[in-house]
Amino acid sequence: MIFRRYLSLCFALACAAPALEAQPAPRPPGLGPTATRLAEHLIAAGVIRGVEPFSRPLELRSIVAALDAVDPSQLAPGLAAATVRLGEAARPPLAQSLWLSAHAGVQTATGPRRQFLLDDPSRSGAWPVGGIDAVGTWGVVTAGRLRAQTTPESAHVFVIAVPTPFKGDHEPDLAYVEAASRAIAPFVREGNLVVLESTVPPGTTERMVRWILDERPDLAQASGRGASFMAAHCPERVLPGRILTELVENDRLVGGVDDESTEVARRFYQTFVRGECVATTARTAELAKLSENAFRDVNIAFANELSIIAARLGVDVWELISLANRHPRVNILQPGPGVGGHCIAVDPWFIVHAAPNESELIRAARAANLRKTDWTVARAKEMAENLGPDAKVFCLGLAYKADVDDLRESPAVEVTLRLARTLENRVFAVEPNIDECPDELLDAGVELRTLDEATNEADLVVLLVDHREFKLDSTALPDTARVLDTRGVIAS
Repeated sequence: MIFRRYLSLCFALACAAPALEAQPAPRPPGLGPTATRLAEHLIAAGVIRGVEPFSRPLELRSIVAALDAVDPSQLAPGLAAATVRLGEAARPPLAQSLWLSAHAGVQTATGPRRQFLLDDPSRSGAWPVGGIDAVGTWGVVTAGRLRAQTTPESAHVFVIAVPTPFKGDHEPDLAYVEAASRAIAPFVREGNLVVLESTVPPGTTERMVRWILDERPDLAQASGRGASFMAAHCPERVLPGRILTELVENDRLVGGVDDESTEVARRFYQTFVRGECVATTARTAELAKLSENAFRDVNIAFANELSIIAARLGVDVWELISLANRHPRVNILQPGPGVGGHCIAVDPWFIVHAAPNESELIRAARAANLRKTDWTVARAKEMAENLGPDAKVFCLGLAYKADVDDLRESPAVEVTLRLARTLENRVFAVEPNIDECPDELLDAGVELRTLDEATNEADLVVLLVDHREFKLDSTALPDTARVLDTRGVIAS
């Protein structure tokens, strides 16, 4: 049917966002901090040639061009892994999915959303959309398969991928999904496919159909699914740093509001997904994605609660977990200062909201992980106060997980912020993956410092994120420094 024709895919991405303003000719974008370190390592090893080492910023176009001349299969395993990782780091998430679709022969257009950039998007001259061209996709751009615009237009396939935060007492906020649905409604035609990729509470795909029909009652039909267009939910399953690979290789759940919608959506994703496209219903697909993240949250909650118990009883939790995991059917996860990120810390609440009386364990796990953040703040505050009023506290890490620059829902940010509000002008942050301290921390008096400053000046080190840079020996710290290691990475 529509797959016999040249597909046009419209990404409806935050329709309420401001339109992109005209900007002066941008400078070539540079690599972000993580990718810069990888590039410098590969330049020093002689893998990347023809690029001036340690120049700032390393130019993306030059790096991508140099990578095109490298065959990772001919390199030692460590260098090969670094080369692949840099190639993935050089493409922001949305650009990766668009790049995949465009190379699969699908004409794509993006909606009005400022893209995640390798350079800070707030800086003058950063490329809000042109960065897609800068990461090696100029071939599909010049071929007319990929373009960006600020308004929706007619298409055969519409993919809605917008934020789904919560509000108030952890109630799902579907305003972005509703806005995107209503924005594309004037352009939806009979036989079109509308896919919702956002992580959402069960039943949201059906609500998306109703929002479109509110705007376009002419698309309603008396029988069957109730609409003359097809609709499906297909949640993404990707790991930051491996997005381009996992968009292709991972299995995808494809859940339509009826059998025909499921089949058409499955055929669409098969144009670029090598993993299995597994057919199900829209509600099952919605709940499956939530269940994946709730499962992780519950298991992390056990580890976090165990760490509090171990501290109370004077037991080394890292040794405890290592010994317990020697059992062939036990795999306790690693504790931390809480749980962060835009998925695991958010999605379980969608299940709790949908079935509040039946989700006691999931709710308890969320409470346990939030309690670990409270415990970390209280313990760090106690240790700092015992060191005296002039003690310097260095919080190592702000990201929600290791070796990324994503601070969304990060317990490390929460711990640092709460300590700064209590211990005025004594709290410093170290985060090697960002260049500027978040405004909320700056407002609380937190300064962004280097790891060298921490190892020379700290009276108390609160390790919150297990970045590779932080895997230190305790002898690297001042002799008098105290350590609260929530990740178990500083060796005694």
